[in-house]
Amino acid sequence: MSRQPQRDTDARSPRSEAELRDAIRPRIAPFGAWRSSLPIELLVQGRVGLSEPRFAADGATLAWLESRAEEGGRTVLVRWSEVDGLSDISPAGMNVRDRVHEYGGGAALVAGDLVVVSDFATGRLHRVRPDRSAEPITPDGPFRYADLVLDGGRARLLAVREDHSGPGEARNEIVALWLDGSLAVDVLATGRDFYAAPRPSPDGSSLAFLAWDHPNLPWDGTELFVARIRANGTLDEPRRVAGSSSDWIAQPRWSPDGMLHFVAEPNGWMNLHRLRDGRVEAVPGGELEVEFAYPDWQFGMRNSAFAPDGSVLAIGRSRGTDRLYRFAPDGAMATLDLPFTELSGLDIAGNHVVILAAGPRSFYAVVRLDLETERWEELRRSVPAEVDPAAVSVPEPIEFPTAGHRTAYGLFYPPVNPAFEGPSGERPPLIVTSHGGPTSQAFGALNVVVQLFTSRGFAVLDVDYGGSTGYGREYRHRLEGQWGVCDVDDCVAGARWLVERGRVDGSRLAVRGGSASGYTTLCALAFRDEFSAGVSYFGIGDLLAFARETHKFESRYLDRLVGPLPAAEALYRERSPIRHADRIACPVLVLQGLDDRIVPPAEAERIVDALWERRIPHAYVEFEGEDHGFRKADSIIRSFEAELSFLAQVFGFGPADQIEPLAVEGIDAWRARRVATA
Repeated sequence: MSRQPQRDTDARSPRSEAELRDAIRPRIAPFGAWRSSLPIELLVQGRVGLSEPRFAADGATLAWLESRAEEGGRTVLVRWSEVDGLSDISPAGMNVRDRVHEYGGGAALVAGDLVVVSDFATGRLHRVRPDRSAEPITPDGPFRYADLVLDGGRARLLAVREDHSGPGEARNEIVALWLDGSLAVDVLATGRDFYAAPRPSPDGSSLAFLAWDHPNLPWDGTELFVARIRANGTLDEPRRVAGSSSDWIAQPRWSPDGMLHFVAEPNGWMNLHRLRDGRVEAVPGGELEVEFAYPDWQFGMRNSAFAPDGSVLAIGRSRGTDRLYRFAPDGAMATLDLPFTELSGLDIAGNHVVILAAGPRSFYAVVRLDLETERWEELRRSVPAEVDPAAVSVPEPIEFPTAGHRTAYGLFYPPVNPAFEGPSGERPPLIVTSHGGPTSQAFGALNVVVQLFTSRGFAVLDVDYGGSTGYGREYRHRLEGQWGVCDVDDCVAGARWLVERGRVDGSRLAVRGGSASGYTTLCALAFRDEFSAGVSYFGIGDLLAFARETHKFESRYLDRLVGPLPAAEALYRERSPIRHADRIACPVLVLQGLDDRIVPPAEAERIVDALWERRIPHAYVEFEGEDHGFRKADSIIRSFEAELSFLAQVFGFGPADQIEPLAVEGIDAWRARRVATA
């Protein structure tokens, strides 16, 4: 009996070791066709979009907004406490969003027992009772409200209202909303094209706010005003304390002792400043080559807050990385040692900080930090699934030469899958993408879409082209008058740089993007010949049509990015890819939400019609009930599967995933021509 196990072991050991080596050894498979441990369903399963974390009362109670793909993209206001954990507090079935400037923001307020939310369906604000029932506090009508703040001493809220009741473009104002059930609305400031950030001082005596006019967007130039609040709640004549039509001022905030702080860039970087004895000065220790504000596409952004010891905590970004800075009253500056590269949504209560945080190996999460110990805990993750660290492609920050003997930046993600490797001598296909805005930036947080591509054998380059935020005013201004040129140059230069270094296959380059990045994508296809496939999510194709049809906030955006009309009409035509579709020589996938008011469906349809007329291989996928950015689980899954199927057909491999093939008009004939001419 003692010999049988020994004999079995002797007989099996060589085979077991060989089998183990075979099991460990990566399989050889074409790039793009790797079977990934990351399912496509990871895009939506339990996934939530997190925004606007705030302390509801003290350091033990928090509130934030969650956008839930599995609930049709509905946004819900939630509360977390140490005692009760996580619970929904907005009315059941309500979508808590607003559409001021179309992008919204500041759609909810929680202050102790007071809970107010914006109903996306009607635009009305509602006061929410403890049982989650609600009563409206604003009248019915074509009104939208954003950037809610409590004016506690007067039992009222302050907000930015967008009034769509009149002819022409909407009217924006700062209003007071009473909490007594009267539905009364008092206009406090009007007459400017845009308003933002109404902020009452701690003692309730003054109100700070931002205002600006066409053709500016906030980062082009805003003015910061302060007005005394009269006994009846109206405002004295506001006085401008900072900013101009060419100086960007952002995120005004009062310190507990009543000193007004804000972010400005007199030195070329968005640094912290304050109003002291009527004079503007930099926060001691705060003059850095760091950006402490992001472009104000949405209301309610918060990059700084005040600690109990009088120091200022602030999120600053430089060279594609966020850090949490602490500026002491004596001018000493330090950064907190946190394992995150992406930070936003800062708030403080006592010695606790709440922040949205993420890193190259971690998804966005609501994080609570103890300032005394610098220990932190994760309260809610945007993606609940655990991802094998070995399957994660960590971004490599790169710098590369671009047009005009300048430098551009990006994040490069090589393909990573421990179970597969590509054929010997083969290089992976590259997907070049870029951010929207076009003033945003490339984020290095763990990104499901990127990882779904890299784990299947694609390389991805996320380009921070000239015009991006986080590199100072000079870099951001590169795009002025050069949209459709500078951004495209940098995307092409990044792809070429990787090809020259043997990192990717120069014959299999794709470009993709949404919104402003969709425009960059279409321009790259129409005006350059480096890419062999393109994917446009609600991209802009006709600049003249966009200028005529888009909403108020962006209606004059192109004055700076391209040139003012009508003088620059010829340039608009020259830069519109739809007018040069005859130059597009590779397959294109177009995806469009039918409720999009920022880039209306007519934009996508014009592109598709032009591709059809030119017999260019293409596919067009429409999404009912989606606007500018897909929120529903079915739409998110369908769009990625369509993109994967499209790229597989263009690049000539079979995806490992069991997905429905996308019908690509004319793809077979196009591939046959490529084979014949190879």
